[in-house]
Amino acid sequence: MTSRLKTILLAGAGKAGVAAILAGGAFAGGASAVAQEDFASGGTSDVIIVSARRRDESLQDVPVAVSAFSGEKLDAMGVVDLTDIEAITPNVTLETSRGTNSTITAFIRGVGQQDPVAGFEAGVGIYVDDIYLNRPQAALLDVYDVERIEVLRGPQGTLYGRNTIGGAIKYVTRGLSDEPEAKLRLTGGTFGQIDAIGSFSLPLLEGSAIGDLKVGGSVGYFHRDGFGKNIYIEGVENYNKEVLAGRVSVEWDPADSFSLRVTGDWTDDNSDPRQGHRLLDYPGYPALDNVFDTRAGLNTPEQSVVSRGLSATAEWRLDDNFTLKNIVGYRDDASYTPIDFDSLPLVDLDVPAIYKNDQFSEELQLLYESDRLNGLVGFYYLNANASTEFDVLLGTSTPLFIALNLLPPTATLYNSYTFGDVDTDTWSVFGNFTYDLTDTLSIELGGRYTSDKRAAVVQRLAIDGASPSFGGANPPVTFPAFTTTPNFEGEAKFTEFDPRASITWQATPDHSFYVSYAEGFKGGGFDPRGAANSAPDLNDNGIGLTTNGTRDPDDEYNFMLFQPEEITTYEAGWKASLENGRYTSNLAVFYSDYSDVQVPGSIGIDNNDDGIADNFAGVTTNAASATLWGVEWEGNLGFARDMARDGDALDFQYAFGYINAEFDEFTGRTGEDISDIAKFQNTPEITAFGQLTYSTPTNFFGAEGFGGIYSSFSYRSLTHQFGYASALDQPGFVLFNAGVNWAPESGRYKVSVHGTNLLDKEYIVAGYDFVTSQPAFGNSPLGLTGVLTTFYGNPRQVFATIEVAF
Repeated sequence: MTSRLKTILLAGAGKAGVAAILAGGAFAGGASAVAQEDFASGGTSDVIIVSARRRDESLQDVPVAVSAFSGEKLDAMGVVDLTDIEAITPNVTLETSRGTNSTITAFIRGVGQQDPVAGFEAGVGIYVDDIYLNRPQAALLDVYDVERIEVLRGPQGTLYGRNTIGGAIKYVTRGLSDEPEAKLRLTGGTFGQIDAIGSFSLPLLEGSAIGDLKVGGSVGYFHRDGFGKNIYIEGVENYNKEVLAGRVSVEWDPADSFSLRVTGDWTDDNSDPRQGHRLLDYPGYPALDNVFDTRAGLNTPEQSVVSRGLSATAEWRLDDNFTLKNIVGYRDDASYTPIDFDSLPLVDLDVPAIYKNDQFSEELQLLYESDRLNGLVGFYYLNANASTEFDVLLGTSTPLFIALNLLPPTATLYNSYTFGDVDTDTWSVFGNFTYDLTDTLSIELGGRYTSDKRAAVVQRLAIDGASPSFGGANPPVTFPAFTTTPNFEGEAKFTEFDPRASITWQATPDHSFYVSYAEGFKGGGFDPRGAANSAPDLNDNGIGLTTNGTRDPDDEYNFMLFQPEEITTYEAGWKASLENGRYTSNLAVFYSDYSDVQVPGSIGIDNNDDGIADNFAGVTTNAASATLWGVEWEGNLGFARDMARDGDALDFQYAFGYINAEFDEFTGRTGEDISDIAKFQNTPEITAFGQLTYSTPTNFFGAEGFGGIYSSFSYRSLTHQFGYASALDQPGFVLFNAGVNWAPESGRYKVSVHGTNLLDKEYIVAGYDFVTSQPAFGNSPLGLTGVLTTFYGNPRQVFATIEVAF
């Protein structure tokens, strides 16, 4: 901890604020650190601590665009899972992926990943206790027993284990207490919501011959009835929640200079399938009135998501200047999910799917700290496997398909089966150092060398009926009349060096300014949905389709392969904290040059030249380059203190984001530049958030304590779901939340009531569009019933929570 930070802690924090900070608990985003986030404390502080540069620093000193929220703050706002962070953070999109309950879609500043299939690297990194999650499946985390969540915007890599081109989200679990403690948290609400979270921390040894030893953990059960129901399959709800999760930790401090933390976690999600709402009428099946209802007929395989993780972090302080840190982790997850694209009982475009992922990571850091020079060098290694297996069942009825010459007379159901298995083997060396030229001026230099190796196996088969993995015949019966894609095996290696530099000027104790330059890199790979011999012949001429043809191995390889994408970001920022944190303001302006943008998509394939697509192929190209620039402004206004009694406070927390995201070049599937009509998906031009909070000492049923009431709004402008304009695009909308919190002076318990989306706004967060025909983008109608299916954000919910500490 720097001497300046120690001075701020003592000078700017109230008694309760200092206690919380020294305990590692005062972390907040754009707000005074204690009074607004935990109404039980009554303290105030201008110090917001983050570890964005792998060491604890005041948020106002870090030359990075970062938002940070403590566990107390998130509890007080009624935050349930990571998607709630989207509303309170500028230029960020965090959504539940279409057709899933626990897969996350994450975009920051226009960069992210829409499709969760194997073969694609994430544009935004999700970290749990410094362990990078290589896949988006099971990464939509419930927020419970957390110490803080940090959101870093812009390319990361010189400080963090994995290179991420768009940004990073750090989910930091709560450390163990030196004193025995236990907590029980119960929540009940609308739609049958019942959540129960129990946590404990128990020191087993203190001052013994082998040092201090603590054990602790938490278990959470999360239940909610569906927002809608499946009116075709009896007993199946839609948008419900049934999750059991937990984590356990052991912390061992054998000496003052060494510590070891071992953590294990698991999540078992048995929620019903999350199926979409069909917008189009079909004979006998008019569109449903309730947007959360569905007629989806697919229910195989049975929905299930299980994820597990084990990590160990060892820290050894070698002397006053050097610290050695090692972070090792293993994770795996398996998702079984039925995805009914057409949302009808008919089998028109049904996709039963299995996703399996595992990963092992090792990170070694050597940190250096002195009066003027601070930094680290590190090594990172990741070995991961991601496999995707799914059927694509096509056909509303056998007679119709036969009549249209889509199937031979003996056929029952056409299935385009896909199996994709992708191995990632990557290593990196990185370093980042900050040098204080004077007491007010510092420079930062960093760099990262990355070697990414990708190996893929892809199998595509035209099958009569379901595949063996989903209850079909074993061995499967293939269609001889259709082209069967031969098994594909490929391997590629990508290397890159990415530098970073910044200059920070502490103009006054209350104001700092910085400028930074950073490059980012996201590795290439192979599209596991590809059909290497029956889709766009990109190697020969970049345009056109081949039908029923063959392709030599070089052509197949180049069709399946897509190259890395890169970004260069220039950023300038101003951070201010006035009147001991009563007013805070963090402003960032950025400009990014985004090149070789990876553009995934699906193309319908007409195998028999009858004008109707009877198959499809995934096609991913580096078709685009773009310019992104924008503004992000976060802060807090402490309007009044001591208005009536000692401890009263009125605060307004705000966040505003603007991004101008435009393609400079976008090569369409037919060869022309379509940048004038291409859209950035999941990237609204404007995001805004505001929350007004009043907290005061109060007497509740004869008990003295502290209470608070808040009201908030969030706004997102027009959001495109795909790279082109679609009927599923969501126009701008506003959501309103409100709540009350109260806790006695003893802090032994807390009670709160929260209301979210109080005006019950219906808004689209994802969907499937196989109706819009945009040949320039390579998309064409698929499915005879017309597939235009939507997924919506949560409706109005009201829930109450009580937390008791023992």
